[in-house]
This record gives sequence, structure tokens and C-alpha cells, in this order.
Amino acid sequence: MSAKKLFQFLEVQRRLPLELPVPVRVLGYDEIYGDFDPEEASTQAARCLDCGNPYCEWKCPVHNYIPNWLKLAEEGRIFEAAELMHVTNPLPEICGRVCPHDRLCEGACTLQNGFGAVTIGAIERWVVDEAFRQGWRPKLSVAAPLGRRVAVVGAGPGGLAVADRLLRAGVEIEVFDRHEEVGGLLSFGIPSFKLAKDVVRLRRQVLEEMGAQFSLGIEVGRDRSFESLLENFDAVFMATGAYRARDSGLSDCELPGVQEALPFLIANGRRLLQDECGSVPESYQDLQGQRVIVLGGGDTAMDCVRSAVRMGASSVHCVYRRDEANMPGSLREIANALAEGVEFLFQRQPLRILGEDRVEGVEVVETELIVHADGRTRPRNVSGTEGVLAADAVILAFGFRAEPPEWCERLSIETRADGRILVGHDGRLPQQTSHPQVFAGGDMVRGADLVVRAVYDGREAAASILSGFGDAGKAALAG
Repeated sequence: MSAKKLFQFLEVQRRLPLELPVPVRVLGYDEIYGDFDPEEASTQAARCLDCGNPYCEWKCPVHNYIPNWLKLAEEGRIFEAAELMHVTNPLPEICGRVCPHDRLCEGACTLQNGFGAVTIGAIERWVVDEAFRQGWRPKLSVAAPLGRRVAVVGAGPGGLAVADRLLRAGVEIEVFDRHEEVGGLLSFGIPSFKLAKDVVRLRRQVLEEMGAQFSLGIEVGRDRSFESLLENFDAVFMATGAYRARDSGLSDCELPGVQEALPFLIANGRRLLQDECGSVPESYQDLQGQRVIVLGGGDTAMDCVRSAVRMGASSVHCVYRRDEANMPGSLREIANALAEGVEFLFQRQPLRILGEDRVEGVEVVETELIVHADGRTRPRNVSGTEGVLAADAVILAFGFRAEPPEWCERLSIETRADGRILVGHDGRLPQQTSHPQVFAGGDMVRGADLVVRAVYDGREAAASILSGFGDAGKAALAG
């Protein structure tokens, strides 16, 4: 490696693609980040040190070959870089947009402290977008079909990932989803300013070109029995997500004007996709001119506050019981929310929702952070600091839990005490449930978690399914 290349990070600063100015981006739902041009992408990729022990790979949940495809991107070998990305990640253009890179690969980059991490996520996104624009498509790894059929219940990231891997191995795939479009929360939960829906549609097109069949608007358990899938397919992969809201412990949550975060985001997502999904959903709440309070501090809370800004709220406050350093959300998302006018009230614990005929405010109390014996910092209410925050709308973003489908009990599919599906237990294959024909992954196994971890589960489930298809499946897996 030349000295010039070795010290590129000294000459070239970390830079993200240009972003829409705040006054422009808050007027709509366009993605706020633009694209690199080829020279910029090459220059940013060349900042990678190509560490002998790349921490970025280990921190990445799917263990992407990051230095390797950064080198290909630097050299302008876009198709090869895209192909290498797909070896480990069936949805790189999506993870390049929605992963919290500052907490994963970029947070582990050797250059992070002092020089600025390599812009891994932005390059990942650019490579795949550019490859698709130039006509590249994933190559199927086998020519002959295996003669096996797998049903996928849920077209979210886990379902799309398992479909990609099995299609590459010559397996016939049918994906069922209750929504009218694929993607799950990629389409209906994550706002378009983070993930343009054309990106999800293109991935659907790619999978259909590979042979996937999507049966949309069909809810398994209502429109088709789960037992019929077991009868007609060699295996079933479940990835139905986690949609049951955690108990907030607050009174009067049923008041008009109070919403849970996911229903709020889904209703707004369906409104924006009404051409594909019909009329505006009845649950949609117009926030124009309203004072909005979002309770919670994770990425879902950031999606809510930033959506409320774009919906024309007169003010948006985010209330979080710990300090900014302890917020679980992505640092980039928090910075974006601040730039867009969201006001953060840290170290405030909500006590109750106030109002008679509809919500009028939230009573809160200040907190102090106490370090416990286990090293964790926990908030403690400070007596005498109670106050009221006026509100016309309150959004609860305390997280969501998995809720096992009704057929799990009927088919003796084991679950954990909190409702998550139990997989890989007692010598079973990775992602295999207690029913040998059924595999599961994503939020219904992990609880509410990152998109990239659902992708990992889909990838690993595909490997387990193939290993059960005899020598032909194992050969396809090895290939």
C-alpha cells in the first residue's frame, strides 16, 4: 500500500453526501441525503485503512466484508462491490439507509476517534443504487431448481432476506403478507425521508425477477390457514414482527389525541402510499398546528418527532427520562431531529396523561441518574419537581413486544414468557422452532430490534432450511 493511500484519511476528511437544507426537507418526505458522485465515493472509500483486524466487520450484525468492498468501490468496480455486498447482506441498499451506523460499523471504525469514521453506510447505499441504475442484478447461484417450495409469512426485512437466499439456491418461494405492498415496516413504519419507498419497490422487482411470488393483502390465520402452508410447502419461515405496545403505565392513554408510535407511523405511511393502499386510514391523525409531545428516546421516537414536524405541528417536544448521552436512538437521527426544530426535554419522567374529553397535556417530574451496583444508570424521580406540559397530541414510543400468532399454541410452537418465538433451542438448527418444519426470525424472535438483525435471521434461516433438504440443499448452500 502506498504512503499516499495509507494516509488518505489525513488528507481527506470524512464527508457525507450533501443533504437537503432543513427549510426544504421539512416540507416533504424526500430522503434528506443525496448521492455521492463516483469521484467522491472513490475518495471517501480510499480513507479506509484496511485494518488487519477490521473491527467494522465484527460490529456489523451480518459481518459484511467492508474493507474489501470499499476497495472495490475506490477502484470503480461497482458491480463487483455490489455482488460482494450481497454475499453477506441480501438488502444492502436498505441497510445503507436505515442502519444506525454510528452504533455499529462506523462506531467501531479505527478512524472514529480523532479523524472521523469512514462513511461506510453512505458508500454501501451508493454502490448498490449505482449498480442497479447501470442494470446490475444479483446472479442466481444455481441453474437447476431444487424442486422444493418454501412459504414465507411476512414480507418485512427478514422475509425478504430469506427469500433472496433461497431463490439463489433454486428454491420456489411464495411470500404472504397482510399489507398491499412488501416491506412491512420498511414501507409502512420507517418514514420516507429515511427510506424512499421506490427503494423497497425496486427490491421487490428484483426478487420477482429472481422468481419470487408475492401474495399480498392476505393475512395468514384469517385468509389462509397456517396448516395449509405446512401441507403445501416443504418449510415455512415466519417473520411477522412485533406490534404489541409495551405497557406505558400511564393513565388515560385512551383519550383522543393519544396514540402509540407504530400505529401513528403506519397510518401516516399508508396515507403517503394511498395510491397503492387505497384511501387515507381512519386512524390517521392530522397534526397540523398542534402541540405534539413524543414520549421515548429510541429510533422510533425520532421517526415520530421528525414526522410530526413534516405534518405541520406547531411545536414538537421529545420527553426522555435519561440524559442525551444515554439515549438509545442513533446519534445521527437525534442530530437531524434537533436541526429540524424538535425540542428535547431530558431527564423528565411522564407521570400521567391529562385531559377530559381529549388530551390536554402530560404531567412530568424531573429525574436524577443513579449508577447502580451492576454499573447501569437508572433514573430516579426528584420529589417536588413535578410540572405539566401542554399538548394537543401525545405519541407513546416506549417500544413494542412480540405477540405470537394464534397458530403457535395450536401447533405447540414454543415461545418465551414474553411472547417471543423460541428458536435454535435443544439442538435445533439456527432459527428452527420446536416444529421441525417451521423457522422464524426478526422481531417476533428478538423483540423490537434493528432491520439488519432481521436480515441476519433471514439469511441464517435460509441456510438451516437448505441443510434440511438433503444433499442437493447442502450443495446449493455450499455453492
